[in-house]
Amino acid sequence: MQMTTAEFNLKYKDYLVERHYGLDIQDDKVIAYLDELFEKELIKIPEFKFFQIKLKFNYACFYSSGLTPEKESEIEKRINELVKN
Repeated sequence: MQMTTAEFNLKYKDYLVERHYGLDIQDDKVIAYLDELFEKELIKIPEFKFFQIKLKFNYACFYSSGLTPEKESEIEKRINELVKN
């Protein structure tokens, strides 16, 4: 069974900035991609935190701290590819 956005946000609550809602894209492929990315890479970055991961005007927005703008853009691009397929 695939993870929900609520389950994802609970799993990564230690990296979610307080008073922010976290992941808000209920798409199995996106959640699976982000879960793997968080596990293998992002949570290993000491200063990594995330605020929101959402679609805005049909475009992925990944708001975080501790990542370069290039890395955020790369993640947004991949989410857009997954949502469109």
